[in-house]
Amino acid sequence: MPMPSAARFLASLLLVSVASTASAQAPAATPDKIHPWQAAPPRLTAEAYFTNLKDGDRIETPYLLKFGLSGGWGLAPIAQAGRARSGHHHLLVNRDLPLNFKQALPFNDQYIHFGKGQMETVLTLEPGTYTLRMLLADQKHLPHFVYSKPATITVTKKNPVDPATLSVKGLSLGLDGPVVKTPFRVQFHASALNVAHQAQKIPDTGHFRLTASPATGSGTPTVIDFAEGQTEVWLAPPVGNYNLRLELVDNVDGAKRLTTPAVASVRVE
Repeated sequence: MPMPSAARFLASLLLVSVASTASAQAPAATPDKIHPWQAAPPRLTAEAYFTNLKDGDRIETPYLLKFGLSGGWGLAPIAQAGRARSGHHHLLVNRDLPLNFKQALPFNDQYIHFGKGQMETVLTLEPGTYTLRMLLADQKHLPHFVYSKPATITVTKKNPVDPATLSVKGLSLGLDGPVVKTPFRVQFHASALNVAHQAQKIPDTGHFRLTASPATGSGTPTVIDFAEGQTEVWLAPPVGNYNLRLELVDNVDGAKRLTTPAVASVRVE
């Protein structure tokens, strides 16, 4: 006997709900032991996120928006395929997550692609209310289950500023403060520069290298290369004071640095 239409509809909803729950977000990657100091991320899932914007913010445009990637995932530009846990960022403007994650994302003003491995963009939105979300996708623009929470913001004013002047080439280090407890997160950011896998050998791209040196000047510096496009790390070094140095190493010429290093000091307790 055929299933009534209402029952078929309810059954389809149940299947969608089960599939969504099973694939809500990609699991965080178990960190490859680049160095013994590297610790597993505390969250069980990976996510893309805004580093300088949160739900409810009121901003003026042009606005330099920065974004990151957690859970051991890395950036890989669309020029070549990256490893399984990699992709490039997309900014969704007033759009929900796609219903079909097996369909490529469109190219328009509501799906903004960063296929070169960028970590920021300049918003030029007109005054009004917008909902923004980050979503990671592969080189074919097929989305991963790696995305941010939505952020509903209000643009209060659009200023007569040249957007090109806001993104200035350089690096920055993100810490929770000058004093941290182990394990702690170190966030990397590259402005006006592109991040990729070292193995991709794409010109004008780089990968991050972090050096931690004892602040006393004695002891061997610890150097960690993030050759698969990672943009953050959780560390668990011995207690002490450290000077951190972040570089972006050229993926074609490993002896070349793409810009001036970023530095910071931290006390680990």
